[in-house]
Amino acid sequence: MLRPLLAVLLLLPALLAPAFASPARIKDLVEVDGVRGNDLLGYGLVVGLNNTGDSLRNAPFTEDAIVNVLERLGVNVTGEQIRARNVAAVLVTATLPPFARAGSQIDVTVSAIGDARSLMGGTLVMTPLNAADGQIYAVAQGGIIAGGIVAEGVASSVTQGVPTAGVIPAGARIEREVGFSFGEVQELRLALRNPDFTTAARIEQAINASLGGGVARMLDSGTVRLDLRPVNASPAAVVAAVENIEVLTSTRARVVVDQRSGTIILGSDVRISRVAVSQGNLTLRVEEAPLVVQPNPFAPGETVVIPRTNAEIEEAPGTGLALVEGSVSLPEVISGLNALGVSTNDMIDILKAIKAAGALHAEFIVQ
Repeated sequence: MLRPLLAVLLLLPALLAPAFASPARIKDLVEVDGVRGNDLLGYGLVVGLNNTGDSLRNAPFTEDAIVNVLERLGVNVTGEQIRARNVAAVLVTATLPPFARAGSQIDVTVSAIGDARSLMGGTLVMTPLNAADGQIYAVAQGGIIAGGIVAEGVASSVTQGVPTAGVIPAGARIEREVGFSFGEVQELRLALRNPDFTTAARIEQAINASLGGGVARMLDSGTVRLDLRPVNASPAAVVAAVENIEVLTSTRARVVVDQRSGTIILGSDVRISRVAVSQGNLTLRVEEAPLVVQPNPFAPGETVVIPRTNAEIEEAPGTGLALVEGSVSLPEVISGLNALGVSTNDMIDILKAIKAAGALHAEFIVQ
């Protein structure tokens, strides 16, 4: 059952060979230089927990934060001993999207940093979110949707998921905008997510064919520069026109294996030179069969246990040397490996050995 499914999965890249590949939009291949998000971080308190918050003895920073919040609200608790179990200290993270305007709302993630057991049912108190420059760009507040559940009794408890982390959809409101005058730029740089000289050259040719020669120029395998001066349009309009142009991508030949799950992915450009492959297995069995010896009835003596061990080594029938002639492609590689009748883990070992022999012409990635 597993081998036919694996063969189908491995043959999928062959069905997408360059001659029949579907082109991809430029917007799915590149990032526009300067159009990026910014990470935000804040420290706050979650209140309203059902006795699942921080124990203030183990998390003294939570008590300090409670005191500071209450003092800002006009409640003097200096010198008092606070023993609240419905409060938890958390870190709040979010991403400020590009071109976000004041008043817009963004999602935030809340994670406990003390010994709180669950954030379910809690409410995040007003928390400022700072960027790397130390400025406040958003303020977060709202009810938390936790990602797990905890059930406990007197003698045992059970936890499913991660109840100490959660999200607040649209939980932060943007208060400050990032200063970036996109409409005044004279040139743009397109950064390829997967740098490749062939793909970059095709992007350059496609843009020049659509907008006119001299607009796009490939700088390296990961960058294509756009000169906006010959184009009588705003940068936003140029990006909107460019990002929907379709180009045919090109990637390096890769073999990716994951030994934990037994997954093998081979790219359509993988080639194997002339090589001979032999595969076999050894099975070792060790069984303990102790023998109990007892004296005859009414006879002197005591019961004795005599150890007995059976050890066997079995060698599976070998497949012999399978000769791979010439430079073969992906379908021939899969057919040849399946013809050997090997398991997925053995197939991974064979690919490793072929790579070590210098006959596998692809980048070999082990996860």
